[in-house]
Amino acid sequence: MREWHLENMHKTVVKYVTGLSYNATLFQKRLHKKYSGNLVCVTRSIGFDIKHGVTKEEVITFFDRVKSDPELSKLVDNSESKERLNSLEKYTAASFKASKSHW
Repeated sequence: MREWHLENMHKTVVKYVTGLSYNATLFQKRLHKKYSGNLVCVTRSIGFDIKHGVTKEEVITFFDRVKSDPELSKLVDNSESKERLNSLEKYTAASFKASKSHW
């Protein structure tokens, strides 16, 4: 079960960082706005995965891997993706420090 949550955290971060494609349908845009494009929903999902076995160190190392790995660094090519990744990293780091008992 821990492996599933680790994979879910990876997919959630990648989906948030990449954003929507230019030719997305109205339904995809609505779902993205409601779930995938919302920073609070993404961090809540990461927090849920942490409760179920993913460690904080794995989350932080995945953020570093997205920045440095050539295969994943394609996701952060444009400035909007870099900005989303940085904001997600800051928000999760702040929530790690703020509520140690919560996660």
